[in-house]
Amino acid sequence: MNMWSNREALLEKIRAQMHDKRYQHTLGVAASAKQLAERFGADPEKAELAGFLHDYCKCWPVEKMLEILVRHDMPTELLEGEKELWHAFAAAIVIQTELGVTDTEILQAVRYHTTGRAGMSMLEKVVCVADYIEPNRNYPGVEEIRTLAQHDLDAALAHALGGTIRFLIEKQKTVFPLTLIAYNDLVSQKGRAGGFNG
Repeated sequence: MNMWSNREALLEKIRAQMHDKRYQHTLGVAASAKQLAERFGADPEKAELAGFLHDYCKCWPVEKMLEILVRHDMPTELLEGEKELWHAFAAAIVIQTELGVTDTEILQAVRYHTTGRAGMSMLEKVVCVADYIEPNRNYPGVEEIRTLAQHDLDAALAHALGGTIRFLIEKQKTVFPLTLIAYNDLVSQKGRAGGFNG
């Protein structure tokens, strides 16, 4: 990919967008995404790049993200939903318009890494799970997701999304519709295929 022609310059640009802890997380997601891609048959180079770019706008002011989302006609349910989701959709726009990323798979993996969606590609699943399990993550249930991700990516993702949904319900926060749809899609596929592996 031509973006890798100057890898260090790209990483410096990414680093300039965020504080150090977020950058360390970003490095962890990129490494985890590459490993998962190699394990499950996605493109490792695309997975690593999407991992580097997934939180490009995470540390931006919400006003700046909102302006980008409104300008690009994002749906009302996103704009009125949890602001925690905005950075993924904003990043997919910004890395295309400002960094010149044109690969649809990478853009989709960045856009849906927080919400998921029905019919996720292997690359989207890889980046989403990598975001949950990268080595710097430490929360109740992360080890179980890491274990599942050793052999069944769909099971790992369903478990991770299920945990997010439960957490949001317990906090009496709204659950973004795409996340419920993604979870239901994974579970219904599991039923048709006779269950998750292992």
